[in-house]
Amino acid sequence: MLIFNCTEAASNFFSRVNKGKKITPVDSNPPSHTIEEDDPDDLVEQWLVHAITVQRKHVLLVIHVQTRYCMIFAESKKADLEGFIQRFSDRWINGLMCYAMQNDILQWVNYSPMLERFEESCHLYRMYRRSHRSAQKHIEQIAWVFEDCAAEWGSLPPDEIMAGRFDAQMNDTLRNSKGHKDYFYPDEEMMVHWLRTYCGLDELGIQAARDRRKQVRQELRDLERHLQLG
Repeated sequence: MLIFNCTEAASNFFSRVNKGKKITPVDSNPPSHTIEEDDPDDLVEQWLVHAITVQRKHVLLVIHVQTRYCMIFAESKKADLEGFIQRFSDRWINGLMCYAMQNDILQWVNYSPMLERFEESCHLYRMYRRSHRSAQKHIEQIAWVFEDCAAEWGSLPPDEIMAGRFDAQMNDTLRNSKGHKDYFYPDEEMMVHWLRTYCGLDELGIQAARDRRKQVRQELRDLERHLQLG
């Protein structure tokens, strides 16, 4: 199940007024005061959602609380929950598959069973009015970077491909959070989470995927060094 924990700004974004009455899909009474107090469940994906306005257009920012993997949805349509859910799912899957391809991790991904398990686990969702202090700080940092980039570009990302590239840049940024002893890369942590949860990979397989990612990164650095030396 997908749990979207909405800040006040995001709650307002998903709400609308009809005949003077506020209509919202966001439940103001979450099961627990904090996300960490919810009953643990490996198949529950906790996300924090925030909304900002950039160049007079709505932008949604979502961040996975556990891995800090983030996605940015520019020019989002206010109160269009179904459109957001579809866009969110497509971007999440496409971003991970692109990352897996670039880092030679597809060899550990059995696509059809993976997608079936994902759809079975994540076709339901809940939206709560609830925040998360640590994840909120990361979202605010990402929002600042996005606003600066948009000012430099002179526009928002024109399509999902360009938006996905911005996501990839943010997810390749070292972060830290409670529960992690060291700094980590959100894209790597999300891939590990995905391999474990939706691909059924054991810890030996996950470590092999981590090692292969590390090898690919080193191969790219070696190639860049070789090209620079001529």
